[in-house]
Amino acid sequence: MGTAGSTHQPQSLLNEQGEQHLLPKATKPPTKLSLLPLIFLIYFEVAGGPYGEEPAVAAAGPLLSLLGFLIFPFIWSIPEALITAELSTAFPGNGGFVIWAHKAFGPFCGSLLATWKLLTGIFNLASYPVLCVDYLQLVFPFFSSGVPRYLAILFSTLFLSFLNYTGLTIVGYTAVCLGLVSLSPFVALTLFSIPKINPIRWVSLGEKEKDWALFFNTLFWNLNFWDSASTLAGEVENPQKTYPKALFSAGIFTCLAYLIPLMAATGAVPLDQEDWVNGYFADVGEMVAGKWLKYWIEIGAVLSVIGLFEAQLSSCAYQILGMADLAVLPRCFGVRSKWFNTPWVGILVPTLVALAVSYLGFEDIISSVNFLYSLGMLLEFASFLWLRRKMPEVKRPYKVPLPFSGLVIMCLVPSGFLVYIMAVASKAVCLVSALLTLVGIAWYFIMKFCKSKAWIEFSSGGEKDGDED
Repeated sequence: MGTAGSTHQPQSLLNEQGEQHLLPKATKPPTKLSLLPLIFLIYFEVAGGPYGEEPAVAAAGPLLSLLGFLIFPFIWSIPEALITAELSTAFPGNGGFVIWAHKAFGPFCGSLLATWKLLTGIFNLASYPVLCVDYLQLVFPFFSSGVPRYLAILFSTLFLSFLNYTGLTIVGYTAVCLGLVSLSPFVALTLFSIPKINPIRWVSLGEKEKDWALFFNTLFWNLNFWDSASTLAGEVENPQKTYPKALFSAGIFTCLAYLIPLMAATGAVPLDQEDWVNGYFADVGEMVAGKWLKYWIEIGAVLSVIGLFEAQLSSCAYQILGMADLAVLPRCFGVRSKWFNTPWVGILVPTLVALAVSYLGFEDIISSVNFLYSLGMLLEFASFLWLRRKMPEVKRPYKVPLPFSGLVIMCLVPSGFLVYIMAVASKAVCLVSALLTLVGIAWYFIMKFCKSKAWIEFSSGGEKDGDED
């Protein structure tokens, strides 16, 4: 590492507001991400298919589950997507929401939001190879425990990370293929279910007592993370026009991918809520068409998990790159590969942390990340409102068509849901979340001290916004 006074300077670009965005040196210009792969990357950031929505039926029955996946996007997903569309086009740089909080409230809030969102992303990342191996063990039982399981997690993580290293364009078009193939068994499930559907089953409230915490957490996990793709804005071709189109298309695609298979499955088989656990769609496939469809759905689940991993790792990697541009992290975290122009340090760090976490029992940690995500979204909503007031002159190629009072209401409704998620958290979750937040705060002041002493080289990207709180 050099010092802050090094003469080696990164490349710089000017956005439409005349602000300088610093880019680490690369040997060749990056290939920009086009509309179709961006749609599927957003789709995998948010959903990845109907896999994982089954617990909603176990918690509240078919009727409320169908209504939840129909209505919840309007009170949660659409506000998050609209905010992402406006701010990604107004501030189209790598880092996404980190840039928004940094510009709204200064470097401390930018660093804090970056910590919350990065922890959320990395812990999610850790769960995907585990899920992948869990599905594989249904076909190959020797992956269920011991050394074979650990090696499968290790090699699957390393292989998927290398795929991300080869470039965002490759990852994007891989996501397109994975999305279409992983959804294909649900097209078959829907078609084979049609003759067996009894519409009366759709209005059942179930026989069990409602588990509201499980129900809302299932909806939350299946329909959030719309803002994650904002960290890729600096890599997107014509982001001012591409982002709104991609978010709108991905939103419709995601909702249909949840609702249609759920309607087919709940309408075609008699209800037994105890059976509706993760993976039950495969059993429904066997009931309506045979074992071949069960295996096809399980293979689709593995492919979906691969897509989820690639999208999440891309988001984490380019968030780290954006944090380096904003001097939240040292400049070395923004280094790009000479061969593929990808942020290899940004890929390596989440991969190593995810590998370490994937071998632990971390149910409470995952719940804590849910808590941290809620904190991050509250700060993100506040940043959106404040930037509308603080920087009305900034050009917004896409602008949410509401007056300020309407924007406040739009943000208050999902904010109430976030407060509910945090209110029902256990004491252990609150403690772990507090400790991780303190680590993030300590990191900010350590980095600030290192910067003042010129011990580590930082980008000058964050200096023009002021480093003093």
